[in-house]
Amino acid sequence: MVRRDDRGQVTAFVVVMTGAFVLCLGLVLDGGGALRARNEAAILAQEAARVGAQQIDWAAYRAGDTTRLDAVAAGAAARGFLNSSGADGTVSVNGDTVTVTCSVDFSFVLLPMPATSVDATASARPYTEPTA
Repeated sequence: MVRRDDRGQVTAFVVVMTGAFVLCLGLVLDGGGALRARNEAAILAQEAARVGAQQIDWAAYRAGDTTRLDAVAAGAAARGFLNSSGADGTVSVNGDTVTVTCSVDFSFVLLPMPATSVDATASARPYTEPTA
């Protein structure tokens, strides 16, 4: 007579389900962290571009000329904002547009993946209300 032994079957099930649970938890936590890092990079890029776009050529503006950027001051202001925020990035000024690409580092906690850099780009232009 053959005896059937069921011992150990629940252990295998628990091991497999625990692994699946940890994987799902890692996707939720690390995926949310990656989205949060992407949002942080986007916000920093937008703010740095806005700070740069505020650096207009005041002498030309007061003389009644069209609003134009002081390119050197705009680039320096945007880079200064990124540095004070502790973020890395690049700044370019082309005509009256300041474009900032910001990079934020993200390290995975549960998923066995290497740290990565999340990038976001934003642009801004100076705006003044038209005179009546």
